Amino acid sequence: MGFPKVAVVGLGFMGRTHIQSLRRLGVEVHGVAGISEDEAMAAAQDLAIQKWYRSFDEAVADDEIEVVHICTPNALHFQQAKQALEAGKHVFCEKPLAMTPAESGELVDLAKKKGLVTAVNYNLRFYPICQEARARIAAGDIGSPYLIHGAYLQDWLFLKTDWNWRLEPEQGGDLRVVADIGTHWMDMVMYLTGLKITEVMADFSTVHPTRMKPAGAVETYSSKINQNTSDNEVAINTEDVAVILFRFDNGALGNVSLAQVCAGRKNFFWFEISGSNSAMHWEQENPNELWIGYRDQPNQVLSKDPSLFHPEVRALTGFPGGHPEGYPDTFVQVFRQFYGAIASGKMPETGKFATFQDGHHEMVLCEAIQRSVVEKRWVKVDEIPG
Repeated sequence: MGFPKVAVVGLGFMGRTHIQSLRRLGVEVHGVAGISEDEAMAAAQDLAIQKWYRSFDEAVADDEIEVVHICTPNALHFQQAKQALEAGKHVFCEKPLAMTPAESGELVDLAKKKGLVTAVNYNLRFYPICQEARARIAAGDIGSPYLIHGAYLQDWLFLKTDWNWRLEPEQGGDLRVVADIGTHWMDMVMYLTGLKITEVMADFSTVHPTRMKPAGAVETYSSKINQNTSDNEVAINTEDVAVILFRFDNGALGNVSLAQVCAGRKNFFWFEISGSNSAMHWEQENPNELWIGYRDQPNQVLSKDPSLFHPEVRALTGFPGGHPEGYPDTFVQVFRQFYGAIASGKMPETGKFATFQDGHHEMVLCEAIQRSVVEKRWVKVDEIPG
């Protein structure tokens, strides 16, 4: 399969992860754009990319570019995705897709009108063991799910001196923890079970009502190494902690705890799905094992091994059994599916990636969660326009 030429926009932690993973797949990163021409030029030289752009406008105006990867701060996603679609480019966008459901809904309509392939980077679907869990759930192994619960906990914003652009609503949006990591968890459990969240009840807390803002930009996660000595104390108006209750369309209940201030929890994502036959439990920090629980027989631990997987899932693993696959490998797999859809003109049967429609649904869920916090009540997802 020949790959189209790509521009990657945004050159922080996520942009560089995209570039590395695209190269593993054999996709040519033709050019890059950053917050300035100097940043783009430096990154292009550092990464041996032949072209850099002075601006986003210049990148999407390049007739050689067929696909744009958007890895910029959240506030830029809508306008950049819209501009790229209008220029006839396929778009792979980091989450969240936009700042509001109205914006994300507009992008869904525009992509459909233009007939372009779009994706939102809910890459965690593509851990091989999660693909196998989905296949087993679809085959009826756990029976009817009735409890879906878990957490996504981190510590990279644990200190009052920790800083990132996501703390600023004008860049990251009014929701932080929910939009940044909570949407990953919601996408995962809906993808695995095929169920939809129909109602939410949520509460938030801000552990650090004020933080020390540095004078310059701070790369994501870097505050864990680089000391912040700023004396500029600013108010924080987004959540450090979120606890959410869910109702699903089959009557199942669920809950998730989300936080970026939990000491010692580096990237602790887990889910457990209890059904009428058995249960499944998975943790991202131990991504190559799936716990399967039973009442009437010994529990099992399934290790990642393509020979033990459903046939349709084997193609979504990169290495044989005993060869661990982790976070960077999920990018390779989601990109493979995305570029396969561009080449074939249709969504894959197995290993479906999150489209702009899925990204829009996550925005609707975020709006419902925020309304629940403000109004202190259960909110039906279909109350949200769009």
